[in-house]
Amino acid sequence: MYAIVRCGGRQEKAAVDDVLTVDTLAGEIGSSVTLPAVLVVDDDKVISDPAELGRYQVTAEIMGAIAGPKINMIHYRNKTGYRRRLGHRQRYTQLKITGISSGKSGTAKASTAKPGPAKPGTAKPGPAKPSTAKPSPEKAGPDKASPETTSAEKTSAARSKAASKAGAAAGKKS
Repeated sequence: MYAIVRCGGRQEKAAVDDVLTVDTLAGEIGSSVTLPAVLVVDDDKVISDPAELGRYQVTAEIMGAIAGPKINMIHYRNKTGYRRRLGHRQRYTQLKITGISSGKSGTAKASTAKPGPAKPGTAKPGPAKPSTAKPSPEKAGPDKASPETTSAEKTSAARSKAASKAGAAAGKKS
C-alpha cells in the first residue's frame, strides 16, 4: 500500500517506513505530522475520489533538518572588473512515514452535502432604475455642483474657491 501525498507544494510517493525529504516544516524532532493524501493505491484498488480520500490519513515523524547540495553561482561582467561568488544550500526536513490509515470511516466531506434552501436576502436585485429626484437648490451650495453642471463649470468653481481662500489667508497675514 502506498499513497501520493501533498507536501510543500509538491507531491511525493509515500509508503510505510519510507524517508522523504520535503521543504522545511515547523515542528520539533520526533513530533508527528499528518499529510493530506491525493491518491491511495491499496493492492490493485486505486482511490482518487476526494470524498473517500478524506478518510485516509498519512502520518509521518520528523527525523530532523538537513541541507541540500551546495549551489555555486558566479556573477561576472566583462571589462568592468565585476566579479561575485555566491553560494546557497536549501534547507529541508526529513520525514519518516509511520502509517497510512483509513481513519474515520463513513465520514464524507462537503462534496456530498446537499445544497440548502436559498436565503431570502441573497436573491439578485433586478436592473437598477435611475433616480428621478433632483437635489433641492437650497442644499446645493457653492461646494456642491448640481448634476446639470459641466466639468468646466466645476473646475472654474473650484479655482474661484481656492483663490478666495488664498486671498483671505493673505489678508490675515498683513
